Amino acid sequence: MLVSGALSLTPSAAGGVWYGERGMFFGGESGGNVMDYITIATTGNATDFGNLINTIYGQNSCSGGSRIIIAGGNSLSSMDYITVSTPSNAQSFGSLTNVGGRRCSAVADGTYAVFGGVLSNNSRTTKLDYVTISTTGNSVSFGDCVDSGGYRGSLSNGTRGIFVGGSLASGAPSVNIEYITIASTGNGTDFGDLGAVRNHGGACEDATRGIYGGGNEGAGYVNRIEYITMATNGNATDFGDLGSNLESLGACANTTRGVFGGGGSAQVNTMQYITIQTTSNTTDFGDLTVARMGLSGCSGD
Repeated sequence: MLVSGALSLTPSAAGGVWYGERGMFFGGESGGNVMDYITIATTGNATDFGNLINTIYGQNSCSGGSRIIIAGGNSLSSMDYITVSTPSNAQSFGSLTNVGGRRCSAVADGTYAVFGGVLSNNSRTTKLDYVTISTTGNSVSFGDCVDSGGYRGSLSNGTRGIFVGGSLASGAPSVNIEYITIASTGNGTDFGDLGAVRNHGGACEDATRGIYGGGNEGAGYVNRIEYITMATNGNATDFGDLGSNLESLGACANTTRGVFGGGGSAQVNTMQYITIQTTSNTTDFGDLTVARMGLSGCSGD
């Protein structure tokens, strides 16, 4: 409900689900309007889910458990949605109001989704928008990030939405991590720093730990994976390595395992996974239906 312009969770909405056992990968360069799905707990190749409304890359996505919203991409402000349990084509959700394009950030607590980072012409902005996931419609202003930027990693623990790295207004990669409280409209707050400046990485999480893998540190693509404890402000810590240097990869997770899919520079169809609570290098998971980069990942049930 809205109270004096502030977003506030009702008791029945608290404790929403923003993840699930079905992992999804959306769009991407060379992927077009493709949507793939996997069962995160079981290694194997991805299966075709259906098609997005538009051919997009650089979009982002977030989950309400049973419903996933796919937002932005290219220079678009549109939002699509799917019902995770039912393979089919995406449907129109509405339009972003203050943000959009390639690549906006997306976080959710299972009830509300918050988007930010770029404008529809791909210029950087501090603006944040939100929607109620269960109700289609256009987004409403939420507040502002500390930094203008795009190409950030997006994480949530069901209370906090966290934005990791990304590109500053100058286009240079950033070391910054900041957070919002998803159930309360307002501005971002500094969280800490990555181990090095980075953008175009893939992000996923369980209920406590956020993971950020790959990306571009300015001098080139990297295989670095770092983690944070989302409830506690602080700097990121080394986790392990991806199987190769990759940027613009997608990622999804359940409560145990995180899966990274695709990426570039040379576009790949590989997926690799980690156990989120155990620092280590990645292990092969299987293949996407199409090799691509600039895709997004998310999970639901």
